[in-house]
Amino acid sequence: MLINKLDNVEVNIENGHKYAICDIKKGENIIKYGQPIGHATEDIKKGDHVHTHNIKTNLSGKLEYEYNPTDFKIEKKESDLYFMGYVRENGEVGIRNDIWIVNTVGCVNKIAEKIAQKTGAKHFSHPFGCSQLGDDQEITQKILCGMVNHPNAGGVLVLGLGCENNNIDVFKGVLKEWDDSCVKFLNTQDFEDEISEGVRLIEELKANAEKTKREKVHISKLKVGLKCGGSDGFSGITANPLVGRFCDALTSFGGSCVLTEVPEMFGAEHLLMNRCENKGIFEKTVKLINDFKEYYIRHNQVVYENPSPGNKKGGITTLEEKSLGCVQKGGLSTVVDVLDYGDRLTKNGLSLLNGPGNDIVAVTNLMAAGVNLILFTTGRGTPLGAPVPTVKIATNNDLATRKANWIDFDASPLLKGEDVTDKLIEYVISVANGEKTKNEENGYEEISIFKDGVTL
Repeated sequence: MLINKLDNVEVNIENGHKYAICDIKKGENIIKYGQPIGHATEDIKKGDHVHTHNIKTNLSGKLEYEYNPTDFKIEKKESDLYFMGYVRENGEVGIRNDIWIVNTVGCVNKIAEKIAQKTGAKHFSHPFGCSQLGDDQEITQKILCGMVNHPNAGGVLVLGLGCENNNIDVFKGVLKEWDDSCVKFLNTQDFEDEISEGVRLIEELKANAEKTKREKVHISKLKVGLKCGGSDGFSGITANPLVGRFCDALTSFGGSCVLTEVPEMFGAEHLLMNRCENKGIFEKTVKLINDFKEYYIRHNQVVYENPSPGNKKGGITTLEEKSLGCVQKGGLSTVVDVLDYGDRLTKNGLSLLNGPGNDIVAVTNLMAAGVNLILFTTGRGTPLGAPVPTVKIATNNDLATRKANWIDFDASPLLKGEDVTDKLIEYVISVANGEKTKNEENGYEEISIFKDGVTL
């Protein structure tokens, strides 16, 4: 399969790997998606396999960029699409009405687990909230605040120990405001039987949450996170472009999408920068990219230490190739905002979110930004899920069939020329209406918080 007329490689539909369609000289760029994905380290003959043995990345350190805005814009469209959501007091809309237990510190993980077992509430273990300094503690607090304020939660029990850095009084100062009927606090050192007290508070939260019923909401209120993991050679051909078409449709209807995984923008960042709404958003995007490169450099790591072994087995050779496939999840939508860790999504359209490509950290960041659900494309397969519904979209039919207990949607019909964008929109609406995703059915709902500093 030839993806772009400018390419000098084609993709084998059987295995996702690349093969030269002409002779390529040593040092000459390898072109895929119409863009360079690296250069040849030796002469390559027509028909030869093009992979890690004969291609090397072109990436290096931080770069300077020029703003060359594209003239193309996704046109706004009227839509008659609605979903049945939970409208909150602040005007935000949830697609679930769950009760969440949010721990201020990892020391109470097992207490949260026991309370959850007795009540049906959801708990999310993490090891942080104490012995952290500076930015690490601030990021932990911001992520946890994002959980407390999440529209998918009908009620939240904030569970603390009492002696931690991020104790409940300190956390309240970061949280600033909350609704006492929807958010309860429990400091476990203050009660002889903290389990019983936790159960009592959860029952109060459940009774209050039951007062809120689903109602008809326009699709423009939907907020969707975009993520890929366990990518393969088909990711940039089927699932990621499909999600890109979904993104374009949703943003044209007035909805919101969030693209993260900053290292997997390296080599394709210019495509996003040229779609920035204005010069200010462009400059924020440049900072987003170069700050993450500086993070690598500060730890004496090269910026192109990617793809993973699984990516390579699936046919992805360089980070540029992975990135050019990854950013397709954002379609052609205009970039309207750039968010840092723990920032809340506030603008309709496509936003970029700071954070690594690591799957658990990335879905946690997206959840904390306030997305209702996540579209997660995968070619290798993964059971991972966030606290919000995490729709797994397979890049190939073998995965969709073989791991049907993980996969929610099959994007492989695109290989035969079938457009399944409308089917994906219909499925997302069904999830927004309450249909459970595989990660929800399996109880695979986890968080992990980014860390870069000293632990005491």
